[in-house]
Amino acid sequence: MEFELDPADLAFREEVRDFFATGIPPEWRTRVRAGLRLHPEELIAYQKSLAERGWGAPTWPVEYGGTGWSPIRQYIFWTEAAAADAPAQFHQGLELIGPIIFTYGSQALKDRYLPGIINADDWWCQGYSEPNAGSDLASLRTRAVREGDDYVLNGQKAWTSYGHVASHCFVLARTSDEPKRQQGISLLLMDMKTPGITIRPVATMDEKHHTNEMFLDDVRVPVAQLVGEEGRGWEYGKVLLDRERMVTASVAIFLVQTVKGIREAATRRTIGGVPLIDKPGFKAKLAQYEIEVIALQTMVLKVMADAAAGVDSGPLGSMIKLRWSQLSQAGTALWVGALGPQAAHFAPLDNGYALPADMPYAMQGALYARVTSIYGGSSEIQHNIIAQRALGLKG
Repeated sequence: MEFELDPADLAFREEVRDFFATGIPPEWRTRVRAGLRLHPEELIAYQKSLAERGWGAPTWPVEYGGTGWSPIRQYIFWTEAAAADAPAQFHQGLELIGPIIFTYGSQALKDRYLPGIINADDWWCQGYSEPNAGSDLASLRTRAVREGDDYVLNGQKAWTSYGHVASHCFVLARTSDEPKRQQGISLLLMDMKTPGITIRPVATMDEKHHTNEMFLDDVRVPVAQLVGEEGRGWEYGKVLLDRERMVTASVAIFLVQTVKGIREAATRRTIGGVPLIDKPGFKAKLAQYEIEVIALQTMVLKVMADAAAGVDSGPLGSMIKLRWSQLSQAGTALWVGALGPQAAHFAPLDNGYALPADMPYAMQGALYARVTSIYGGSSEIQHNIIAQRALGLKG
């Protein structure tokens, strides 16, 4: 499936291509190919550079500061970014809470937060999961009790990515007890400088600090920071999670960067005097991986075509999210295999042996990729959604 590009779209593609030719620092590229997020200050600089060109919010309507691009232009933008080894934009504010604010939030919330998201003046984290409420999010226990003009929050959140650098957090909390667990949950916007918030880092295998536990002890959040109506947070949260899975449609396009990393590593490495890239067994594995990446991109094209036609893609978002996580893990593992045993080192060896630039990042990327089958709805949940919505099976 391919889009037909008109002359205006072709001119737009050249404009985007010219920007990415000089707009991405070379030192970012290897980390980006490995599927690693850049440092927050780098992502902020990237977002600001896009915002300066009016490209800060590719999927937002013009009336809220977005580009108003058609799905075709969004696809052009993402494919050119991927080809240039540019990073995906950080999505917590841009693709998760931002659209919820401009769809359900008050005018005051729109005026306060939407410009800061586009211009990267604010950094958002997500307060959803809890120690006993991950995939079963409706069982969350964090409470928000109304006291005058404030809600007082108490509870604990888990896997709060970048909570240690975030300026704001969107939080699901229980504001009342109702017969159904999904009822009585509200969505609140919280300043991370508010007294009573404690952030504790969670150690991960990739040796990077990106996720945390968050403890809320009598945290006062103004009632004006409520998104939409009290008790409808579950409804808003489901929309947000659907968007998080659809964000993966754009991120899946960036798998071509991993393919380039694998190919370069296999070209450098020789076994018995023969480049690994020319070994039949490895060549077959790489070819199969590229085929599967192309197949996933075709699914992305289908979603974009549906969006252009105003058609609901149904469970395709879950299918893409599931397949993307599998290919992220398979691709980084293949890259590590192409690099060989020394890829296990995260840093130069004590004997002064200089590692190729991609070695520490490829292993870190492979370890980080394990989380892709958990966040945004675990693979088990995606299988259930596909079974019920695509196949009509009953649990």
